[in-house]
Amino acid sequence: MKWFYKGLWKHSDFKYLWAGQTISMFGNQISMLALPLVAALTLKASALQIGILHAVEFLPFILLSLFVGVWIDKKPKRPILIVADLSRAIIILGVPISMFLGMLNMEILYIVAFFAGGFSVLADIGQMSYLPVIIKRKDLIEGNSKLEFSNSAADLTGQGIGGILIQIFTAPFTLIIQSFSLIVSSIFLFRIKTKENIIELNDMKNTTETRILPMIKEGLTYVLNNKIVRALLVSSIIFNFFTILIDPIYILYLSRTLSLEPIYIGLIFSMSGVGALIGVAITEPITRKIGIGNSLITSLLIAGISSLLIPIATLLPVVPAVLLLMLMQLVDACMLIIYNINQRTLRTVITPDNMLGRMNASIRFCVMGIVPIGAVLGGLSGDVIGVLETLIIGALGIIFSSIYISSTKIRTIKEIPITTNS
Repeated sequence: MKWFYKGLWKHSDFKYLWAGQTISMFGNQISMLALPLVAALTLKASALQIGILHAVEFLPFILLSLFVGVWIDKKPKRPILIVADLSRAIIILGVPISMFLGMLNMEILYIVAFFAGGFSVLADIGQMSYLPVIIKRKDLIEGNSKLEFSNSAADLTGQGIGGILIQIFTAPFTLIIQSFSLIVSSIFLFRIKTKENIIELNDMKNTTETRILPMIKEGLTYVLNNKIVRALLVSSIIFNFFTILIDPIYILYLSRTLSLEPIYIGLIFSMSGVGALIGVAITEPITRKIGIGNSLITSLLIAGISSLLIPIATLLPVVPAVLLLMLMQLVDACMLIIYNINQRTLRTVITPDNMLGRMNASIRFCVMGIVPIGAVLGGLSGDVIGVLETLIIGALGIIFSSIYISSTKIRTIKEIPITTNS
């Protein structure tokens, strides 16, 4: 654990960002379990309806990402993050309030998911572009690792606690915790003192090149023309599509096919945290030993293989099935963390400062934009060809993402490139 306590803890603004994001992450993990369980258990939703819920939540990434990227490149990022947190806190309260008033239905869940997803676009792109503002680029692996460590700790306890809370209080009311966490996150963001380069922002504002569409095109062109960024984009699209193909029906698989209680479901998901903690701890030494390219390839391959274990649980009694799924969740999360830290750091280091917002937005637009398609197809596939068959297709697709990236230039990259950017 020595790696966790070094370096950036002397940086007060990073500590505020880390604290706010950590608290928000804990709330997010609870809501990630609660929202689909509201649909599955409280409203008795079908696989297709849960697929639509996932699609609606991520639809804003298609509609808004590119415009948000341009906007974030031209604006100070801290106020954007604060507004995004507070807005989501208010929106998420719509679920327990509707439950209390006896008005809760799938339509309300769709509305909450859509608008919360919209402000998540601001938060996600803003946070990725804000981290290089408050720390130096040479510290990005450490900064990303510390944030991923927090995400892992949230995975470890958030969904496990969420399962218990849902068991006791029902899923809608656990979302109050998520709302509170976002408010606390915004308070920490208020305390950050780092000044952004306002002169540069104003210069951008006054140039004719800041028209929205040309700037969007410039960001997309950069992503598509840079061989490394493009390869990361395509592999992430493939991985995300087949992961989301699985997600809508995985809750149904656990709650209906296996008839597991919410507390068991929470326990399974909590192993994501254990795996992610391991992933954060081993990413740097593994990347040093086998190279960043091989780390990216191997992590996707093992993640796909571990996902193939899911259908085997139907052949086992409850306890062995839960243990198997816990192991799968651990391995999958570990590999995902290794992939995410390396691909996010690599693409950030090689991208110019004034392109970060648009690069992140373009990546987000494409990678998250595939989510609604994958979610709906996953729901349809679960209803038409079966839950188990869809799970197998998703796992094989994840393996294919590893095969793709192994055919690109990334295979030859051993170390993170050193740039002159601060």
